[in-house]
Amino acid sequence: MSSTGETTATRSAAGSSQPRRTQTAGAASRPAPRAGRRVKLMVSRVDPFSVMKVGFLVSVAMGIALVVMTAVVWVLLSAMGVFDSVNELAGQIIGEGSGEKFDVMDFLGFGRVVSLSIVIAVIDVFLLTAIATLGAFLYNIVASLVGGVHMTLTDD
Repeated sequence: MSSTGETTATRSAAGSSQPRRTQTAGAASRPAPRAGRRVKLMVSRVDPFSVMKVGFLVSVAMGIALVVMTAVVWVLLSAMGVFDSVNELAGQIIGEGSGEKFDVMDFLGFGRVVSLSIVIAVIDVFLLTAIATLGAFLYNIVASLVGGVHMTLTDD
């Protein structure tokens, strides 16, 4: 047999000669593996409206996460008895003879805490959207002066 993949003639039991192609198990049957392609790109401009939309969606997601995390932390603190411990400590500090009863739930009730976190989340949505858009404008100005960000991307 030939190791180069040539056509060789074999004779069958009936006596006819049929060509047969032999293949090698080496690199001749498969193409050589190609290395990843590398492309150098430059981010010379970003669209501020596009950045504003993405910034808005990310900040809304962060606001929702803030409200949920606040509610979870409040429930955990309540379940661990932290608020009761604070009430007992405040009662010891103020003294029982003063006639005033201190209750931390007057200041840190669930509804009040979640409402405050919602207000903070809404303010954050406006601020983060504005900061992202302003950042896009500033990037475009700086990129026009110095040429932008150069990146090398590879194709695996």
